[in-house]
Amino acid sequence: MTKKGDFISLADFSAKQLWGWLELARDLKAEWQAGGNRPILKGKTLGMIFQKPSLRTRVSFEMGMLHLGGNALYLSPNEIGLGGRESVADVARVLSRYADGIMARVFAHDHVVELAKYSRVPVINGLSDATHPCQGLADLFTVWEKLGRLSGVKLAYVGDGNNVANSLLFGGAKLGLHVSVGTPAGYGIKETVLERAAAFAAETGGQITTTHDPFAAVADADVIYTDVWTSMGQEAEKAARAAIFPPFQINARLVAAAKPTAIVMHCLPAHRGEEITDEVADGPQSVLFDQAENRMHAQKAILADLLA
Repeated sequence: MTKKGDFISLADFSAKQLWGWLELARDLKAEWQAGGNRPILKGKTLGMIFQKPSLRTRVSFEMGMLHLGGNALYLSPNEIGLGGRESVADVARVLSRYADGIMARVFAHDHVVELAKYSRVPVINGLSDATHPCQGLADLFTVWEKLGRLSGVKLAYVGDGNNVANSLLFGGAKLGLHVSVGTPAGYGIKETVLERAAAFAAETGGQITTTHDPFAAVADADVIYTDVWTSMGQEAEKAARAAIFPPFQINARLVAAAKPTAIVMHCLPAHRGEEITDEVADGPQSVLFDQAENRMHAQKAILADLLA
């Protein structure tokens, strides 16, 4: 069996490939809204490995497969013990003989890379500590849907320099956005990620900027984006982060520093009252729940391309 490819990081793909998925997501969403998707994945099964729990990742992939005529199989941490009870390579070898594709939501990025290396079927990164490409693609789809363009859009990410920020940098740079990142000192993006994103931006006319001033980050922004201050696996740092991050909260005052037409995004789950206020999350500029829905449509595009 020759697999079509894997979906590990947005950095791996050309602008043409990314646009292909965005356009397919648009078409599949329109088809679904018009009465339902064609069963283009009839008879196909996606094996889903979870080391971390998730509402959006599990349900969006399960429903995406269902809408396209296929099936999804949830595998909990206790059933797999990835890299512990059984080697990553052996899990890939076994599961890829049962399923037509593998989605993995893991801690260590090396685990999803190793799964892809040894799997005979496509592997999709549902989240790792380095990147969250499904979220990034869904976010770009949401921005395009709401603003009608991507090239030249200023997207301000404010908060922790984490895996979501990395994917926004890679995808945004590939498609010509200005990605402005505002983080507290010591919680910024890794230099290797910034260098790679800057190289992509140089090819597309995009722009990458970083600052430790949240108001500078959002100045003239079309999109304001945030995520939780403490991700899964960082629980021991929660108290320290809670003392440092409050100036980076997305509240009415910070939103007012961006364009009046700016949209507000959050990949969820949100810790309301911490990184974002209720007033903003539920306000007229919020697109949080359209963004959450678009996880399903963007992932359908990936599934349809890699599994059909």
